[in-house]
This record gives sequence, structure tokens and C-alpha cells, in this order.
Amino acid sequence: MAAIYSLYIINKSGGLIYYKDYGSAGRMDTNDTLRLASLWHSMHAISQQLSPVSGCFGVELLEADTFDLHCFQSLTGTKFFVVCEPGTQHMELLLKHIYELYTDYVLKNPFYEMEMPIRCELFDINLTQAVQKDRVALLGR
Repeated sequence: MAAIYSLYIINKSGGLIYYKDYGSAGRMDTNDTLRLASLWHSMHAISQQLSPVSGCFGVELLEADTFDLHCFQSLTGTKFFVVCEPGTQHMELLLKHIYELYTDYVLKNPFYEMEMPIRCELFDINLTQAVQKDRVALLGR
């Protein structure tokens, strides 16, 4: 069974700009993925406002019985989150690596328009390699 179920990238307005399913048991349709991304964006924003700690950047980890959700927010407000098996370690490193791939292959692409859905073959290829490499590393732990 795969450690990573799915990856979402949300723009600063809360719109889903990238989604990749890695074989999760219950596949969602397009409307469900859009709703989940919008819900996470809203929960993240509310948690920043309600936090008793000043300088809070929102929820970074949501733990449930059947999955964990790890989130990384860039300085520009773009959110990257991974849904994975409970107890999966080092997802923050994977998310930061995915952000590096995003900056290298998406933002530097002259044909990409900011805040629009990501359609970049080099990003897809390198993302697949990064996730496979991470899966191999997880199996070795």
C-alpha cells in the first residue's frame, strides 16, 4: 500500500491548481477534490485567525484515524498538502521538495500563468520521481 494517497496544490485564493491521486482506496471525483481543497483553504485561514499564538501560519498537520494531512504554505500563499497513511514521517521534507520542483518547473515556465491550473510535463515527471524516491525511502525505514 502506498504511503502517499494524494497531493493537492492550492493557489492563494483557495482554488485547486493541481491534484494528483496516488492510488488511494476511495477515489474522489473532480467535485469532491475541489470541495476538499476549498475546505482545507478555509480551515487553514480560520486557524491562523483563531490561534492564540502570534505569528501562526495555520494548520500544518491534521491527524485522523485513517489518514494524516500534511501542509506546507509558501510565502506567496500557495499551499501544498499531502494526504498519507497515518504516522508517515518526514512529509514536510517531501512537501518542501515539491515546492522546489514547483518553483523550478512551473513558475519558471514562460507559458504558465499565475494562479491557473498546472499543466507542465516536466513538473509531472519530476514529481513522480520524487514521490517514488520517497516511497522507496519510506520502505527502507
